[in-house]
This record gives sequence, structure tokens and C-alpha cells, in this order.
Amino acid sequence: MPESSRPDSGNGEGDSSGGLLKAIRRLFDNGESDTSLRAQLEEVIDEHAEDQHGSEVEGEKGDLSPLELTMLRNLLHFSEHDADDVAIPRGEIIALSADATWDEVVAAFAEHGHSRMPIYRETLDEVIGMMHVKDVFPFLATGTTPPSDWTSLMRQPLYVPQARGALDVLADMRASRTHLAIVLDEFSGTDGIITIEDLVEEIVGEIEDEHDEAPIAMITPLGDGIWDADARAELDDVAEIVGDSRIAEVEEAVDTLGGLAFVLAEQVPQPGAILEHPSGWQIEVTEGDDTHVTRLRLHRPAAENKEEPE
Repeated sequence: MPESSRPDSGNGEGDSSGGLLKAIRRLFDNGESDTSLRAQLEEVIDEHAEDQHGSEVEGEKGDLSPLELTMLRNLLHFSEHDADDVAIPRGEIIALSADATWDEVVAAFAEHGHSRMPIYRETLDEVIGMMHVKDVFPFLATGTTPPSDWTSLMRQPLYVPQARGALDVLADMRASRTHLAIVLDEFSGTDGIITIEDLVEEIVGEIEDEHDEAPIAMITPLGDGIWDADARAELDDVAEIVGDSRIAEVEEAVDTLGGLAFVLAEQVPQPGAILEHPSGWQIEVTEGDDTHVTRLRLHRPAAENKEEPE
């Protein structure tokens, strides 16, 4: 049948099957638009999602699932992220000291269930390598005595600056066949780590496996304008939960409550410390040690104290 006589060849509407591809094809046929190709693709995806929703209401199944549409959107924005955006924060890094014993190395892998761990000398700012569980298991399986200096089994991770693009980090990992990157801050200290799983999750969403624990609420209301919170809680999430955006407003480049506490105290605050936020919020440190804060308690400003939002 000639192209012009096909019932859906005019504008790609009517049947959602193939509609997205036809719409994308039209983008390349019209070269006079000032809108970027990325923006045009996202607009087409949004239009297709609306058309597909209408088709599903009428009992018809679209050619792309909601998950596929979400992945397409994530992929379009993937290059906008840098290493700092996707990294596991420093405070959540599980690492091995080069001074640890072999038994401690084995115990760490058994406890945390990770396949790779950074190895540091003296402080986390001096990461000298990484250990892969594949290099540990043969000694356990065969009963062979490990080398007296187990760090000889180390592998080298990637080292990337905070500003390196996430897409570039992924390309680096593929080229070097290394699935762990150490993210360095402007002083060459350790800011975080990235695994290839972290990068993939930016596109496909959270990947849970059999070793992942059930998610724990990062912030829990206690009533009377008080919340118990994990120091790893993201400031934007905290602001949304407590219903006050001011608590996330800070000039310094911090993303978590623990980072905010450090900035307000100008040092690592100890349990029992009560920090004053410029907005009037009080941040009480309830758990932590000499190196980092682990839990805090948020107190709404007294003048505004009210029951937390439903």
C-alpha cells in the first residue's frame, strides 16, 4: 500500500502503536526549529504519554509502558548530572583500613555484603586502592593462607573530580573495566564513591537485591513539632516532610542534615549539642562520634510550633 494511502500516515495519531517513533521522525524532518533536539524529544515523550493515557482509559494498551517512558526521560537528563550528583556521600562509605587484619577484612565483607570496598591509609582522604570479594573468596574456599600483606591483592579504582559528568564516568568505567570510582573534592579529599550500579540506577531507577535491607524512614515525626532524623537525610526531602523550605536553605554546598550540622557547628558536633538554624529551627545531635554525626532531632521554631502536616 502506498505511504499516502495508509490510514495513520498523516499525523501519527489514532493508533498509539508506532506513534512515538513517527513523532521522533518528524523532528528530524523539521530542521528550522530553534528548540534543542533534547527538548523536542522530551516534548514528544510527554505528548505520547498523554495520548497513551487516553488510549488506556479507553481500554487500549500503548506501545510503551510508563516505566519505559520514565527511563527515556531519565536517559535524556542523564548527561546533566555530574559525579557529585550520583555519588554515595562520604558519610555512607564502607571502607577498609590498610592496617586491618585479614580476619577483619573477611568480617567486613560478610557483614556488609558489598563486592568492592575502598582501602584507605590513615584517613578516608587517602584511598590507596579497593578490595574485591573475588580476591578474598579463593583463600576461604581452599583454606589457603593469605599473603602476610593482604593489600598486595588490591586493585586500583578510578579517581574522578566532583565536576566530571556522569556520562563520562560511565565511559571511563567501561574503558577501564573498573566498577568503582572515588570522587575527589577540590582539595583532593574523598567526597564520595560511585559504583556502576549507581549510574545505571539513574536511568532505570532503584535496584534492590537480596543483600539490600528494607528501607528505613530517614525522618520520623515525634509530635509537638519535633522530628527524629537520620543524618543522611537529604535537605530537600526534609524540607518537604516538615513543610518548611527554609531548613534546606544554606549557602554552603551541603546536601544532608549531617552536612548542615557540620556547617552550623563549624566542626563535628557531639551528641547533646543543640545547633541554631538561622530560620529558628533547632537541630539537636542525638548520636555520633568524633568523625561524624549519625542521628539528629529537629525542633520547629517555638513561635511556629504546630502539629506536623498530615
